[in-house]
Amino acid sequence: MNQRELFLKHIAQTSPAPLALEIVKAEGCLLFDKEGKEYLDLIGGISVANTGHRHPKVIEAIQKQLEAYLHIMVYGEFIETPQVQYAKLLTDHLPPSLNSVYFTNSGAEAVEGAMKLSKRVTSRSQIISFNNSYHGSTQGALSIMGSEYWRNAFRPLLPDILHLEYGDATALSFINEQTCCVIAETVQGEAGIIAPSKEWMQTLRKQCTDTGTILILDEIQTGFGRTGKLWGFEHFDIVPDILLAGKALGGGMPLGAFIADQKLMGTLTDNPVLGHITTFGGHPVCCAAGMAALQALLDQEMIDDIKRKEDLFKSWLVHAPKGAAGRSSKIKAVRSFGLWLAVEFDSFETNKKVIDECITNGVLTDWFLFASNCLRISPPLTISDEEIKKACKTILQAIDSI
Repeated sequence: MNQRELFLKHIAQTSPAPLALEIVKAEGCLLFDKEGKEYLDLIGGISVANTGHRHPKVIEAIQKQLEAYLHIMVYGEFIETPQVQYAKLLTDHLPPSLNSVYFTNSGAEAVEGAMKLSKRVTSRSQIISFNNSYHGSTQGALSIMGSEYWRNAFRPLLPDILHLEYGDATALSFINEQTCCVIAETVQGEAGIIAPSKEWMQTLRKQCTDTGTILILDEIQTGFGRTGKLWGFEHFDIVPDILLAGKALGGGMPLGAFIADQKLMGTLTDNPVLGHITTFGGHPVCCAAGMAALQALLDQEMIDDIKRKEDLFKSWLVHAPKGAAGRSSKIKAVRSFGLWLAVEFDSFETNKKVIDECITNGVLTDWFLFASNCLRISPPLTISDEEIKKACKTILQAIDSI
């Protein structure tokens, strides 16, 4: 059997029609398949490769840590330098109340930990999330996912979950003294880049404060410069009680975290002791890689250029320069928040044809979970101007060809 046949036979499949590209190398914003074909990556591993694939500083940090140790003990028992140093670097770039980091293996596990922490702190059970939100696929995270289509097949799920309309001011009145926590994406990603108003976010923060409710902001996709600031919540002048991180947190290695004040986090240490534990969360190699990636993000001032790159994408997709294929009437809207864009079409069918044509022509893109008629653009933040122009030309040509 060839690799494709082995893949289909032995790797558990998540859809009936996987892309099944056989990638053998990745570098910067480029992927290469076994035939040597080059793909410009507009997905970035779903916002994982923010500093580009295989950033030299990340590779160097991984190699250095490999010479020291791999796994030595369950998370939190030993003083492991990569964990300590990365937690310090993270909290140095967060508000003072977000000073304690619990590292996990993934974003979904960070969601689970934050839900447990909120229940422990408040002794309440009701959890509020929002329609068209995505927080992971574990059973707890699935319970708060904002789509019945994905929830229904796995019921019964967690009880006492309330789903509200994201961005709706009247919905916030449902947050009361019985609410344990509210979990929200700072910008809804899988809904097709839906951003709330600053006023709504500030009202959400106030309602949680007034009712003693824990506010959890899911920055698993919005963090690490994706929105044009290091953290998405900085756009709204609020601070969550618990911050969720993942994806780009590990610099390409698997890593997640929930971050809160030490006073809150301390409630997991007794009654019961070991209230939240993990074997591989905060793996030293992952922490070393993530720390190197964040340091590169800061040192190379990648975030400073995000707004300009966002505008360059939009200038081509919304107002195509002279000589380009031109904006097609098939594009219904282009939404963006930093280097994170959704190109909306009239249907999934149209979008899928565009995506397939782009992949054929060497530009890798995809659709959004709750907005299948929207084309995803979330490239490494290191993408060059020439790569942006190439991507846009390919998208426009794909539209014109269908």
